[in-house]
Amino acid sequence: MDRTFGSERLTGALLDRLTHHVSILEMNGESYRLANSNARQRQQKS
Repeated sequence: MDRTFGSERLTGALLDRLTHHVSILEMNGESYRLANSNARQRQQKS
C-alpha cells in the first residue's frame, strides 16, 4: 500500500481518518456482485 500513498505513515493516517466515524456492517448471505461476476466468467469461458 505504501507504493500507492507514498509511505506507511501517510497510509495509516489516511485510513485512520476514513474509518474514524464509520459503522461496520457485517452481512450474511450471498453477494449478488460475486454471483454476477462468476456467471460472467463462466460465459466468457464457454
